Parts: sequence; structure tokens; C-alpha cells
Amino acid sequence: MHAPQHLRYSKEHEWIDEAASPAPVGITQHAADALGDVVFVQLPEVGQAVVAGEPCGELESTKSVSDMYAPVSGEVVEINDAVAEDPSLVNSDPFGTGWLFKVRIDGKAEGLLSADEYAAFCGE
Repeated sequence: MHAPQHLRYSKEHEWIDEAASPAPVGITQHAADALGDVVFVQLPEVGQAVVAGEPCGELESTKSVSDMYAPVSGEVVEINDAVAEDPSLVNSDPFGTGWLFKVRIDGKAEGLLSADEYAAFCGE
């Protein structure tokens, strides 16, 4: 499994780049593989407050519909229109062009995993 070292990970399989401001959020390769072909993405709205660990959107694949969880609390400041138009970007490049939204983090991010911790969590 590919998990970039500079990102932080949630146990719900989202990633965040805390060093960036605003911080991009997406789902991991592990989650994208488990979902299968993503065919629809419901993203949070710009200006929406998100709460760490709470659902903030949905990903629909040929297999199922899954909630997307906020890895941190904050305000959504941008969404990835390219993913809304072409959800397959989530599968083909989950850590790059397949990012989902950007958030202005409120406070300190809690409970996120390093890349190595996330790999261990996934049993790899």
C-alpha cells in the first residue's frame, strides 16, 4: 500500500496534509481499492463546518455507498470540482488529483495516524 509519509491518516481511511493551508483532504488508496470504481461523489459545501470523525459527504461506487468522514474540525474552503465531474480520479490518483476538499483547520488535529501507523492499522 502506498501511503505518503508527509500526510496524516484517520481510522476512517481519510488523509490530510496538515502542513498545507488550507489543508487538502482525500481518501486513501486502501479505501479507494476497497470501494471499487467510484461513480459519484457528494462533497461538503464551501463554508460548511465539519467536525472530526463526523460524516461530511458520500462516495458511491459500483459496490456500495460509503460515508466520507472529516479527519479534522474546521471550515470547508474549497472543493475539488474535477472530482465532482470525474469521480474516477479518486481511484486513479487518490493522493493527487483525486483530493476531495480543502479545510481551514480549527484548533489542533487529534487522533491522526502517521503513514507507518496507518499501514499497521490496515494490517500491512
